Amino acid sequence: MDLKLDETYWENRYQANSSRWDLGVVSPPIKDLIDSLQNKSQRILIPGGGNSWEAEYMHRQGFTNVFVVDLAISPLENLAYKVPSFPKEHIIQEDFFKFEGSFDLIIEQTFFCAIDPKLRENYVKKVHQLLRKGVKIRGLLFDAPLNNDKPPFGVIKSSILNCSLLFFEIITIKKTTKSIESRLGRELFFEMIKK
Repeated sequence: MDLKLDETYWENRYQANSSRWDLGVVSPPIKDLIDSLQNKSQRILIPGGGNSWEAEYMHRQGFTNVFVVDLAISPLENLAYKVPSFPKEHIIQEDFFKFEGSFDLIIEQTFFCAIDPKLRENYVKKVHQLLRKGVKIRGLLFDAPLNNDKPPFGVIKSSILNCSLLFFEIITIKKTTKSIESRLGRELFFEMIKK
């Protein structure tokens, strides 16, 4: 793949409003996940958060330690504008692979499918580094071939299993029945615990 998925690429996509997988709301499976969380002070990271509907929803539900990291500035500015009370220091423009921190939960929502597939093993290693031992990454993946030459890149169940087993204990990875109609049968909900 010759496409350079850098800050300029993503900024241009947001400026052109061409991130078709952005629903404009929290996806139903992620909303269910958020609604099930009891500890509203735990440190939660949303990597490649984009317009961060999940972060906005969590903030409005009283979560106090939600962090969003993205390469592009526009979606982060959108979040800051929509939710002025969201802590500015929790809205971070940075390359996820260079980001440092320690978290109690990482919520995955389309980021794994947006990065170059060659970086997936690096993604798993980085998530492992950012999570405290014994805590989880949870979220959604597209379970479909999708694109080969541009994001979103699909995920086949076996590909996430293959690059995760050394670092995580798989709790669940299954098709969700909570997807919006256009995504029914094409989304995997997963939970993994850091070994």
